[in-house]
Amino acid sequence: MQPIATIKRTREIQKKYQIFTKKNYGQNFIIEPRVVEKIAQAAICDPDELVFEIGPGIGALTQFLCQRANRVIALEIDERLPEILGREIEGNLEVILQDILETDIDELIREKRQEGQKVVFASNLPYYITTPILFKLFEAKEPIERITVMMQKEVGQRFLAREKDSDYNALSVITHYRCDVKKVMDVSRHVFSPKPNVDSIVIQFTFHHRYSLENEEQFFEMVKACFKQRRKTIYNNLNEYLKDKEKTEAVLGKADIALNTRAQQLSLDDFIRLYGAMK
Repeated sequence: MQPIATIKRTREIQKKYQIFTKKNYGQNFIIEPRVVEKIAQAAICDPDELVFEIGPGIGALTQFLCQRANRVIALEIDERLPEILGREIEGNLEVILQDILETDIDELIREKRQEGQKVVFASNLPYYITTPILFKLFEAKEPIERITVMMQKEVGQRFLAREKDSDYNALSVITHYRCDVKKVMDVSRHVFSPKPNVDSIVIQFTFHHRYSLENEEQFFEMVKACFKQRRKTIYNNLNEYLKDKEKTEAVLGKADIALNTRAQQLSLDDFIRLYGAMK
């Protein structure tokens, strides 16, 4: 079957079903098949993995996911699209008309996964809700093997950033606490219709279980507080959070972190040590 991710097929489908992009859903259709094929290859390691796709659109990526996996479940918010996907995609595809941000991820996984089956997510994420969607997946209690997503390049660089990088922030620290993060590929804005104003990047998050702090939410809260004002020292930001100068000095001393250090200089292990000292 001819790839949907071409300008010709995209226009044919749009004309056939009288369907055009909706700005409020952040829809940009991919018109380069090599891009979605590479995303599918990275996303799926075994055809028996249970694949969830978020926001399939008219099926550019879905088509390649279905070629590589025995079962794909797509969550779509646009009520116009399930019928089109059902007609245009060959493979074991189930489309659920549902907003991912309103979905109970744990319940969905428990309902759909077979015993012992690994779960993966793949998506060309709408730029405006990339971070909320990813954090919803990060917070799931049911095991997820990996997430492979395309997103705005600027946002992706924050996920990839390490200490001392200019893009390094609380988001970077929290992400690395949960996952190993790697870049799959850069994607030009010219492979979309309509063309967005920014370039994209495909990032893969593979969950690890190296850390298990007693109160992770409190740890994340502390990390965010340390980055609250980037130009301020760790002492100033942490003191604003703890509201106790003596305790702030004592905690930083115990963690062996200089008072004039800035949050972007600290590694994930430094933040874990700081949290332990605070506790």
